[in-house]
Amino acid sequence: MMKIIYIVGSIIMYLGLARVNAQTLPYKNSLLPIDERVNDLLGRMTVDEKVGQLSKILGWEMYEKDGKNVRVSSKLKEAVKQQHIGMLWATLRADPWTQKTLTNGLSPKEAARATNAIQRYMIDSTRLGIPLLLSEEAPHGHMAIGATVFPTAIGQASTWNPVLIQQMASVIARETYAVGGKNGYGPVLDLARDPRWSRTEESYGEDPYLIGQMGRAMVSGFQGEKIGEPDKIIATLKHFVAYGVPEGGHNGGSVSVGERTLMQHYLPPFEKAVKAGAGSVMTAYNSIDGIPCSANQWLLNEILRQQWGFNGFVVSDLLSISGLTGNHGTARDAAHAAAQSMQAGLDVDLSGTGYGVNLLEAVKTGQVDLQALDRAVSRVLYQKFTLGLFDRPYVDEKAVDRQVGTTAHAVLARQVARESIVLLKNEEGMLPLSKSLKRIAVIGPNADNIYNQLGDYTAPQPEEKIKTVLDGVRAAVSKSTVVDYVKGCAIRDTTSTDIDAAVHAATRADAIIVVLGGSSARDFKTSYQATGAATIDANAKTISDMESGEGFDRSTLDLMGNQLQLLQALKATGKPIVLVTIKGRPLNLNWADQHIPAIIDAWYPGQEGGLAIADVLFGDYNPAGRLPISVARSVGQLPVHYNHDKPKHHNYVESEATPLYAFGYGLSYTDFTYSDLQIKVEERDKDFKCSIAFQVKNVGNRDGDEVSQLYIVDEVSSVVTPVKQLKRFERKFIRSGDTETFVFDLTKEDLRLWGIDKKWKVEKGKFKLLVGSSSDDIRLSSEFSLEKDYTL
Repeated sequence: MMKIIYIVGSIIMYLGLARVNAQTLPYKNSLLPIDERVNDLLGRMTVDEKVGQLSKILGWEMYEKDGKNVRVSSKLKEAVKQQHIGMLWATLRADPWTQKTLTNGLSPKEAARATNAIQRYMIDSTRLGIPLLLSEEAPHGHMAIGATVFPTAIGQASTWNPVLIQQMASVIARETYAVGGKNGYGPVLDLARDPRWSRTEESYGEDPYLIGQMGRAMVSGFQGEKIGEPDKIIATLKHFVAYGVPEGGHNGGSVSVGERTLMQHYLPPFEKAVKAGAGSVMTAYNSIDGIPCSANQWLLNEILRQQWGFNGFVVSDLLSISGLTGNHGTARDAAHAAAQSMQAGLDVDLSGTGYGVNLLEAVKTGQVDLQALDRAVSRVLYQKFTLGLFDRPYVDEKAVDRQVGTTAHAVLARQVARESIVLLKNEEGMLPLSKSLKRIAVIGPNADNIYNQLGDYTAPQPEEKIKTVLDGVRAAVSKSTVVDYVKGCAIRDTTSTDIDAAVHAATRADAIIVVLGGSSARDFKTSYQATGAATIDANAKTISDMESGEGFDRSTLDLMGNQLQLLQALKATGKPIVLVTIKGRPLNLNWADQHIPAIIDAWYPGQEGGLAIADVLFGDYNPAGRLPISVARSVGQLPVHYNHDKPKHHNYVESEATPLYAFGYGLSYTDFTYSDLQIKVEERDKDFKCSIAFQVKNVGNRDGDEVSQLYIVDEVSSVVTPVKQLKRFERKFIRSGDTETFVFDLTKEDLRLWGIDKKWKVEKGKFKLLVGSSSDDIRLSSEFSLEKDYTL
């Protein structure tokens, strides 16, 4: 008996000593520098464990929900045992692709419970107790049930207000962090220069400077001053690089851009975001000059790391490593594909199938050396330590309700939506409408459809949480106003059209608000690829509204279904009519521009979008949004971005060469005048400073914002440059009758070009300055000269 007691006591003592020893291991000592902790942990890991740290697998099957109980799933345990995984992606995601609904998905509190259970399992039930890094989709709100849904990126860019977007990003980070996510996918920094491309809504438009400012704001909002702050998450920049201009608009297709175009236009937004401290970068699906981005050593090592100083980790897009053998055909087998990506500097495999056994095989056969593997693993571990995952792996489940989906966050979502709305046309001051109209007809497929106004990468949300245009109109008008609603038609389906009912309602109304456009709303009728992109099914028995969003590329930009016929029938009633568009890409508005007196563009305005649109319709908010992307007259014009390279475009036989609405365009309920342009240039040995100042006066009878824009023309240069380039902008509130001074400073960084010798420089000579309210509404112009060249 005594012997048994002695043995049991010895075991208990051994386990206790082992526990104390484990707690004092260097990598678990929070007082040591992170580099020391990384090196210590790396030295304790097997090759299998190292490879596993680089696998980021799909996360929504890693928990099980039974009533209010949430626990880790057998799939997680198996993945940990077999793959030694280091990360999960989209664990809390809910949408038709993941088959997670409001019923079987996770509420915010349940989400926190799930991530805590997952981390507890990793820490308590694995050899080294390495926590997982949980990455979540977060481009316009955390893609999870209960999170706040903001306008999509194209709408965010329409605010031309980086300060507001940084505030928004801080809220997204707080909501993601509260439930256990520590890495948010976003911002998307692709230049969108072909609106046929299905993911235009995810972009900040066509201009590298505007995109760079928005991207930097998002990174700052996500990450704070430094990675590891409470309520902050790592940003992942997407998609590196030139993903947004695929040939023919085909999502993920090849692109045709040269090195100078890359350096001058496509890379600068990423450079700004990297230098703002971004912790992660995602490679694009496409190839550039025959080299896939997921195996491009020049992009990932020379540009990203050596030139820009990036020290985070690079992650593949979903299955893009496997795409080297399939889509691109540059790798002979899966191990060769893993080796190509690893050697190029791609650290993390989003899927768990690109690296894993394939990378182990590549290491075994000498295609990848252990030094390269250790380097990639070190980058991942460093971010985990920096985030505090080893020291603070759990979240406070009791605090979730105070941090996710709050009233304050909804107020901010409404403000972002307000500032994103672009007034395209207001003939004879038709807007704002009177709140005391006797009868208003609200008509159209997007007038009262909650998911059609939320955009892609949105989780299911309770209906009462989303405010549609119909909700907004009813909340805005007087109690005596009758508001009639008729859908009229669908976005695409032509079998359920009832234009007669819409016309009947319109003839009885004093004013018509018709809400048309598009939809990125994923539904359970649509099939999806392994990457999550939607699949076009020409033989589908039911037709969803979805005509935009990942995978839904277009060959035209026309309004689909019977929408134009509905609009024409409503116009024929002779009643005052306002068109509101809710959509993810610029659409053909030629007929509307010619015949409809007032047009508002709201993009996908998020959960508070209906209230924000009503604020503008009835004058509670004076719109000042500006287009971040040009609106073409025809697909035959494409590309039609304002900052195309010289020479200037000439007209077509059938139409003008200019877009219908230009980049930077947007109207207001008041008027502004510009005056007193002042330019001062100070040249120094290594740089110069060009100070520009001018006055803007609100000469209308309403207070409002003005978005003043500064463009530059490099009149003579050794290489071809754009016809004009945005270099500065500012959105300012100006009271009626008041004057505000705008001041912009330029340095050599703003005028640089990629020279014939493949070096950055500013060449001496003459530069034209253009100041105005849009790229085609220039109010002031002047020029200045530099007397010497500058190098960068």
